[in-house]
Amino acid sequence: MSNIVVIVGRPNVGKSTLFNRLIQKKQAIVDNESGVTRDRHYARTDWNGIKFSLVDTGGYTQNSDDTFEKEIKRHVNSAIEESSLILFLVDVQTGITDLDHFISKMLKKVSKKVILVVNKVDDGLHLADASVFYKLGFGDYFPISSISGSGTGDLLDEIVTHLDDKEENEDNNILPRISVSGRPNVGKSSLINALLGEEQNIVTDIAGTTRDAIDSRFNKFGHDLNIVDTAGIRKKNKVNEDIEYYSVLRAIRSIENADVVLLLIDATRGFEAQDQKIFDLIQKNKKGVVLIVNKWDLVDKSKMNTKDYTELIKEKIAPFVDVNILFVSVTEKQRILKVIDEAMNVYKRINFRISTGELNRYLLDVIAATPPPSVKGKYVKIKYITQLPSKKPTFVFFCNLPQYVKESYKRFLENKIRSQYNFTGVPIQLFFRKK
Repeated sequence: MSNIVVIVGRPNVGKSTLFNRLIQKKQAIVDNESGVTRDRHYARTDWNGIKFSLVDTGGYTQNSDDTFEKEIKRHVNSAIEESSLILFLVDVQTGITDLDHFISKMLKKVSKKVILVVNKVDDGLHLADASVFYKLGFGDYFPISSISGSGTGDLLDEIVTHLDDKEENEDNNILPRISVSGRPNVGKSSLINALLGEEQNIVTDIAGTTRDAIDSRFNKFGHDLNIVDTAGIRKKNKVNEDIEYYSVLRAIRSIENADVVLLLIDATRGFEAQDQKIFDLIQKNKKGVVLIVNKWDLVDKSKMNTKDYTELIKEKIAPFVDVNILFVSVTEKQRILKVIDEAMNVYKRINFRISTGELNRYLLDVIAATPPPSVKGKYVKIKYITQLPSKKPTFVFFCNLPQYVKESYKRFLENKIRSQYNFTGVPIQLFFRKK
């Protein structure tokens, strides 16, 4: 199972600031006015080698007539349902409020581990004041300052003790797991039904019909795998129901637990911003990917052909353009079997291993012909290369000055690996270590 950690609390206790601190990025909007965070923010991060997803929620409210506040309450409830661990954030400077009591009672009713985090502990006086939060009944608490970062290291140490350090779906050890993802109503369920030859999943013209990740066994044409239909990931400003937020989290989780992701695109709408965000999410999680352009039968071929369409997509997904793009029509069952064939090809590439001897014979010649550029009069000397025995293609370059290897040269080496060995659709990782 993937690890999902959710931050909850009443408005203006510093949830977004803590979120940004823990992921070490300024992703969530932070403002002193309560209610700024009205939807969830999601990010992948890790601590001591343990990866997890962090979710920032809107401020929890009780008995409010404000529409946004009611929506926030529902969103928080759905996030809690899907969480592996809950961070309950309170504010030492305001002390315990009635809403804090209300939230604590709600959290005690769920069968999830809750860590009480007391924020805005900026000095010794506030540290002494934090002891009042023992009254909430969660035992030991973690005093922190989200702004300065004080205490967040200890908090992260505690968080990862409650998470799965393997974070892999058990099915992955048995069968390849192929996830079908994309915006709502692009044909995900229709594709799976066409492949399975049965009405396995409900299909309607209403966007958002599929709200759960649904696993199906595919054992045909020499392939044996699990294929997963997920809820469509839509723009946040179009997600109004808590159940939709719940399904978006499940769609994200299905990507995290997949071996290969089939990203479906609506040919009549083109590669939109939301398609790009899903592609970036796949990239961030280092998953194999195949782009599927559905509804190609509805496109006017006199205005757009597959070559031009492919070029337009690759312009948007650059620099990772070593991806196969298939043009299909699910309703007409055109080229849909090629989808499975290519997904399994990507799966095989993910598991492809190159011997250290072969890798060095090829790459050391490449490096000798085009050595790394000098930096400040210093020259990088790469001594040898090896592929790590990991689940994702990962290559380590041992050299004298790894800090001076420029990103442009890393891309050069990656492209050389891709040109020599077929890693189409597979994100590969390059690391440089001192030797």
